[in-house]
Formats: sequence, C-alpha cells, structure tokens
Amino acid sequence: MLTWRTFCIGVSANLVLATLLAFGLDAADHAFPPPLEKAREVSTEVVDADGQLLRAFATTEGRWRLGTKTKDVDPQFVRMLIAYEDQRFMDHRGVDPLALGRAAFQLVTHGRIVSGASTLSMQVARLIEPREGRSLTAKFQQVVRALQIERRLSKSQILDLYLTRAPYGGNLEGVRAASLSYFGKEPRRLSVSEAALLVALPQLPEKRRPDRNAGGATNARERVLKRMAVEKIVGEGEAERAGLIPVSSRRLQLPALAAHLAEAAAKKEPQVKRHQTTLRRKVQEGLETVARDAAVKLGPKLSVAMVMADARTGEIVGEVGSADYFNASRSGWIDMTRINRSPGSTLKPFIYGLAFEDGLVSQETMIEDRPTDFFGYRPRNFDMSYQGDVSVRQALQLSLNVPAVRLLDVVGPTRLMVRFRRADVRPVLPANEAPGLAIGLGGVGTTLKDLVQLYAALANQGRPVQLGDGIREKPAVIEGEPLLEPVAAWHIADILSGVMPPLGAGQRGIAYKTGTSYGYRDAWSVGFDGAYVLGVWVGRPDNGAVPGITGFASAAPILFEGFAKSGIAITPLARAPAGAARVAQAELPISQRRFSMTPSGLLASSTREPAPQIIYPPEGARVDLGAKQGGHINPLILKLQGGRAPFRWLANGKPLPDMSRRRVNQWTPDGGGYSTLTVVDSMGRAATVRVFID
Repeated sequence: MLTWRTFCIGVSANLVLATLLAFGLDAADHAFPPPLEKAREVSTEVVDADGQLLRAFATTEGRWRLGTKTKDVDPQFVRMLIAYEDQRFMDHRGVDPLALGRAAFQLVTHGRIVSGASTLSMQVARLIEPREGRSLTAKFQQVVRALQIERRLSKSQILDLYLTRAPYGGNLEGVRAASLSYFGKEPRRLSVSEAALLVALPQLPEKRRPDRNAGGATNARERVLKRMAVEKIVGEGEAERAGLIPVSSRRLQLPALAAHLAEAAAKKEPQVKRHQTTLRRKVQEGLETVARDAAVKLGPKLSVAMVMADARTGEIVGEVGSADYFNASRSGWIDMTRINRSPGSTLKPFIYGLAFEDGLVSQETMIEDRPTDFFGYRPRNFDMSYQGDVSVRQALQLSLNVPAVRLLDVVGPTRLMVRFRRADVRPVLPANEAPGLAIGLGGVGTTLKDLVQLYAALANQGRPVQLGDGIREKPAVIEGEPLLEPVAAWHIADILSGVMPPLGAGQRGIAYKTGTSYGYRDAWSVGFDGAYVLGVWVGRPDNGAVPGITGFASAAPILFEGFAKSGIAITPLARAPAGAARVAQAELPISQRRFSMTPSGLLASSTREPAPQIIYPPEGARVDLGAKQGGHINPLILKLQGGRAPFRWLANGKPLPDMSRRRVNQWTPDGGGYSTLTVVDSMGRAATVRVFID
C-alpha cells in the first residue's frame, strides 16, 4: 500500500532526476554550443559614401555571402518568406509542434513525406552546420540545434542569419547576393515577382536556378504566388500579374568597382568586413567606363588612371588606378594614381601664379617666346617652333616653354617647390640635384593624386586641401598660408578656362591644363570647375615611350568625357575676388606692358640705380589699421628706396590709381588679413612684401 512517505520519496526522487536532467542538458548546451561565430562569416564588402556596394570578396570557401539584415530587405519579401516557410515563426521556440504533428500524420497516412516541418530556426541550424542525408538522427540534431539557437538569439537575429546564409544556386548565398546577381539591384525594393522567386529558390536552389532552369524557376515562383494569394499576403490580381512576368535567365557579376582601392582597404584592415569609402558609385562607374573605352581606342599596353576629388573637402569621389584591373597586357594591377611620373607642363600654372603675386606680369603683359640660353639650359617648345611676342595669357594657354622658364628664372625654382609644400605636395627631384629650371617643364616626379591636390587649391581660390585616401584617412583643409593668393589663383583659373577644348568636345565650363612628359611617356590633363577636380594620366605602366601621345590629344578628351560621365553637374568657377580683373594691355602701367627680364633676372637695359626695395612695411609685418573693429580702416604708409621713377604700386595684384615719382605713397586696404604689396619701377624691376592687416 502506497504510504504518504513513499509518495514523498518518489516525488523527491523525480524532482532530483528532473533537476539533474535539466542541469545536464544545460551543461551539454554550454559544452556543445552551435557554431554561431563561424556562421557569421561573410564576404568582405567595400561600399561607397552612401553604402552602395562597390566590390565584394568571396569567403574562404569561395562563396558570395553578403551580410544581410532584415532592414536591408523589402518588408514584403519578409512577410512572404515567413508565410511560406514558417507561419508560427514568431511564436514557437525553435520547433513547431503543430507542424511536426502534421508532417508525422501525413507520413503515416501517405507513406511518404508530403510536407516538411522545418522551422526557419531549424533551417538556420542546417545552414550553419550542414549534414549529409535526411536521417532521423540528422533531424534530431537539427531540432536540438534549433532549440540552442533560439536560446541565444532573438527572432530578428535568426532571420538575419537565414537572409545571409540561404542557398540560391551555385556559390550564391543570402538574399542580397541573389538579388544583385539575378536582378542587378539591392533587395530593398523587390517586386512581387522577384520576391516570390527569392522565396522559392532556397528549397531546391540548383534545380530552380533561373539562369539554368527558367522553367523550374517559373513553376516554383508560381506556387509561392498562389500560396501568397491564399494567405492574403498579396492580392489575387497582383499575384496573377506577377506570374505573367518572364523569369530572367541571366546571372550578373557582382559589382567589381574601384578594384585598387578595394584591395588596399581589404589588406589594410583584413579583420573588418565592411569598408566604407568616400567614393560615389555613380561617379566611379562613369569614370571606369570612360577609362576602359579610352584605353581600347588608344591601343595595346596603354593604361589610363583618373582621380576626381571635391576641392572643398578633399574627399576623393572617384578613383581609377588602371583601365582594367584584370588586364595583364596593360599591367592593370598597378595603381597608376600613386606612381611618380614626370608631370610635363602641368606645373606651369603655379609658376605664372607666383609671377602674378609678385606683380611682375598681368594677363596681357607681353612676353618673348624666342630661343633663349639660360646658362646652358635651352628649352624648346613642344612643336619646335616659336611664337615671338605673345601675351602672358596666350603663353599659358598655348603652354609655351620659353616664357614659362623666363618667369621661373625670376620667381625661383626653390620658391616654387616651397609653395608646393604648402599644399603638402613634395615632388621628387633627381638624386643629388637641387631645384632647377627644368622642374617647370616636368623635370621632377609627382603622382596623379598629388597633381589633383595641387589643382584643388586653384579651384579653392588658392587655399590648399589635403586629399583623403578614399578609405580611412580623412581629408582636411591645410591650415596656414595659401598655395597662391586668391587674386593670383583667380587669374590662373580665368586663363585656363579659356583653353580650347579638345577636338570633338564642347565647352563644359571647366579650366584645365595638359602636359606631355619627355620622350612621350606620359600624357596628362587636369581640370576643375568651382567644386571638383579631375586628373587624368595616360601612358604605359612600364614607363615605355608611346610615340604620338600628348596631353591635349590623348588625355584631354578623357578629361572632358570623365566630367560628362561622372554625373556631377558643373559648378561655376569662383567669382573674382576684390582687386582681381582683366586689364587691357593699353591700360597697364608701362612697367607691366612687357616682361623684360633677362634669364638671370636682371633688367634687359643696364642701369646704375639699384633695384627698388620696400622699406616700409617690412616683410611679414603685422600692421594695426583698425580692421579688427570693423569700422573705418586707416591708410597704410608705403615707403621705398632705390629704383627709377616713376613707380607703380600694386596691392594684391591690382594697380593703385596713379603712378608716382615720390618714394612715399599710401594705400587703404578693403579689409583685414594677408595682403601682398608690390612696387615696379620704370625699368620693370619689382619688389614685393607680404603683410597682415589688423
């Protein structure tokens, strides 16, 4: 007879056993957890500034598995997936007892499997830990894993794993890889037809692949659509219309844009799975298309590199390291945006900029283009001809060599190199050589990125900006003195905006300069509008000569096409700052009507008077004229000694109203900040100081 004591002992024993079993199961659960960390392995992605995919790298198993979250997918697709695969997904704990009972009953009554009982959690378990065959043991292990997964992850996290790991045929895994490959778009806005196909594919991905079995894919999609109509996820009419749309039988390649930048990002931080760049996908696609098409026209072994940057922020918005990364004949794996090459004539604008700053020339100043010997250095023009007397504007637009070297001889090669450092650009000189006159014609090495950085200052009214690397290195405005004064930068931009467009190209409202290195090894073109700078290089990566390539004929057409295909609207060039204006030749002071310096920097006609020298204000002085108070600004007294009268004073490149024979003058500035004061005597000799007005 069962006594109360016996009953209590039995209950206690059962409780102990239940407790031990619970502890045992919990211990087993912790001892043999599901491989969730491995399950989260995804392809490395490189995306643009807006998060759009530029390039993906396959996983170690060779899978295209793009990390996907529920928020990345069309909500309609998610509703269709749950309705089709696991209606009680949000309610069960990994296993659906009702589905299991239904499947078991159908197996008994029909003698075969009629419907499955796998929940989305069980499918995730199978995806992260695949097992051969469909035995009861495998199913039991799947059930256990599903329960473990439910203990560790939220429903949203489980759904994210399914969206990332579901098979879609071949080496495609996850809904994003499938959507990009089959439809060419992200899965955020799927049509009903597309969503139904993506719901149907994972059950039999190889038999239903639309690129290999369009009929099987269509039938599977039809079953999903009918089920969705019955479940009222979509309307019957909508389901019918979706079923009439042909299934696409193509499989697209995943994006492979910005190959060099993507490789650099992946190598720099291999543990990071998503690298965001400053590039813009539309710009990048346009530039790569232009570079690829241009290289085909140019001929074998030639490559094209391009860099486009925002001159205001320094962000690189497009970068093409070569015409075709995968083309071995063009050495496509070499990133030519970072290789030092001779820049040809592309540095000339900065020589002219210094001459404008010093008041040595104006746009209509006449300058000689004739054979000249600069102490053994005899520059010749590209076409071996000479133009005689030309204006400074014409000399720069025609890229004449002798006038540029005349000006460089006066402003000084070392001073030019120092100005480049203000923009954090350091051209490479030949070994053991000091800066010489040859640097004005390309006798240094520089990269395409550095050229774009220099020209960004011209687009930015003389203020230099540090370009980013497109990945992690942040761009920044460079503090300190400008590369060129705003007035000088405006004059250069104004001249370059008048350069004739290349053959077949319309005027686009950009300023640009071309260059060709010695021996026809490099062709360059760099242009800018009021906001963006684009640089182009053409040549052979092995530094071989390419007879016939020139900056104007080979690189300039690519520049204009690049601006057109970038999708960026042209921004007008900066307006003229105070004191900047084109002055007709007849209205120039006598000293500025002709640049008459000899190669040594002396006056062409001899004179006993010493050159003029500004003795007040001294170089670098800080003068308080009341500008800080924002009211009336007092005039600044100007004093000089030496030189031959009459004298012409210039403030920030703009001539003061009257010439004077006196050695004392005055000038009232427009406002505070740095100003450049220049005096030119009747013999054309000049002196310059820079002061800061408070």
